[in-house]
Amino acid sequence: MTTATSPAAATPPLRSAVWHIVCVAIGLVLLYPVLWLVTASVKSGTEILSNLSPVPKAFTPGNYTQAAEGVSGITLWRLFGNSLLISTGAIVGNVLSCSLAAYAFARLRFRGRGLYFAVMIGTLMLPMHVVLIPQYIIFQKLGMVGTFLPIILPKFLATEAFFVFLIVQFIRSLPRELDEAAVIDGCGPYRTFWYVIMPLLKPALVTTTIFSFIWSWNDFLSQLMYLADPRDYTLQLGLRMFVDQSGSAAFGPMFAMSVLTLVPVLLFFLAFQRLLVEGVHTSGLKG
Repeated sequence: MTTATSPAAATPPLRSAVWHIVCVAIGLVLLYPVLWLVTASVKSGTEILSNLSPVPKAFTPGNYTQAAEGVSGITLWRLFGNSLLISTGAIVGNVLSCSLAAYAFARLRFRGRGLYFAVMIGTLMLPMHVVLIPQYIIFQKLGMVGTFLPIILPKFLATEAFFVFLIVQFIRSLPRELDEAAVIDGCGPYRTFWYVIMPLLKPALVTTTIFSFIWSWNDFLSQLMYLADPRDYTLQLGLRMFVDQSGSAAFGPMFAMSVLTLVPVLLFFLAFQRLLVEGVHTSGLKG
């Protein structure tokens, strides 16, 4: 005896297959620029301009050798070291300062706490171009222009309201009994934060670390404004130098360096992807 499969029973698998095909197609469209960049990094300069196909006609692996040699006497490793130094400073500054500010807003009682928190959240809607000139004038008066300090120092002052809000939401999900138990044991606010709250902030701090690294690594405008000595340039400014030197554009080495610039961000994200999802999920961002 045979039983016929009803159309209704076949609909969910068909719908699922169509949905997966659509998602894969959208993913391929989104990844096409990255694929084109990788293939362009092994093309010659003339082929990049003439051959729009992602498949190179002739491989030019020497682009990576030229990219490693750097530009204008500055090696790739020096540019990489400068970018890594700035990104590390941004990570340390944001993790320390934003977690302290978040603990104060989430746990401590002080006059004007609600107003200060509202003002801090309001800065999320403030375009960075509004404060660009005042910040530059301040750092110029302090004699910091031309150094890494204008880029790294603000990170130690809890200027990233997004990270403060993220950690505040996470701390509010922790039971207050932990703080009360710490007070009974003789801990003050600082020891309570360092020994009780801080170890529990791992998901939120990992999220802060990942975004701090990606944003500072990919930053271009602030580095262009404050760094004057080519020896202090980062990878992003080094890419611009490939276009500016001798009035011509070395597209092949520039794209090769672009690929090398993307590799640390990709590896960093893949290494902490699980913790990133956990941090966003547990920090109350859904409202």
